[in-house]
Amino acid sequence: MIPDDPQERRLLIAEYVLGLHQGERAEEIERWLAWDAEAARLAARWRESWTGAAELLPEARLPPRLWRRVARQAGVATPWWRAGWASVSVWRTVSAALLVAVVLLAGPLRAPAPVYTVVLQAPGEAASPGWRVTVSADGDLQLTPLVTGQYAADRSVQFWTLENDAPGPRSLGLVEPGRALVIPAHRVGGVESGQLFELTLEPQGGSPKDRPTGPVLFIGRAVEI
Repeated sequence: MIPDDPQERRLLIAEYVLGLHQGERAEEIERWLAWDAEAARLAARWRESWTGAAELLPEARLPPRLWRRVARQAGVATPWWRAGWASVSVWRTVSAALLVAVVLLAGPLRAPAPVYTVVLQAPGEAASPGWRVTVSADGDLQLTPLVTGQYAADRSVQFWTLENDAPGPRSLGLVEPGRALVIPAHRVGGVESGQLFELTLEPQGGSPKDRPTGPVLFIGRAVEI
């Protein structure tokens, strides 16, 4: 049965895109996506989000002891290293356990989900993400570093945004390189798809004008998720 609650629907689609639903349940979801255009669009956005996130992550191998721990906590009776890597049920269970672990590490489920995201990249370098911006349902903005950087002591990194119909950019304050920053909704203002965000290198203490005066370090546009 497809839930009525929007948040539960969102989670169900995310689980489906991750491959956590099989058989009759998967067929039921597929029928739903076939006639519900809004749900189908959300599924497409989830696929793009997972694909984009995966491309940003380097390949890594988990130590065997961690796999054994995950399998044990997931309730897999037969050790996976004996049952074989091809066991669909083992991978399904382990995937579900990993998803739960990610959710728990990310924080309480009742925390507002981000409704906009921005990947700030070095100008002209599409494969060089430097910072990630997330704007939650309540309007708070979190700026998270993906790289570390060092700049001269007489320079400051300043955060800017440019609304789609605004005459010029607006400062969101100074940023300490390599450290996350949370900006409350009343300072962020409204955010919409396509809105520009950027980090620039300014004189110490910030730009002397009401606009950027230094070079752009990282730049990107908001995408609704």
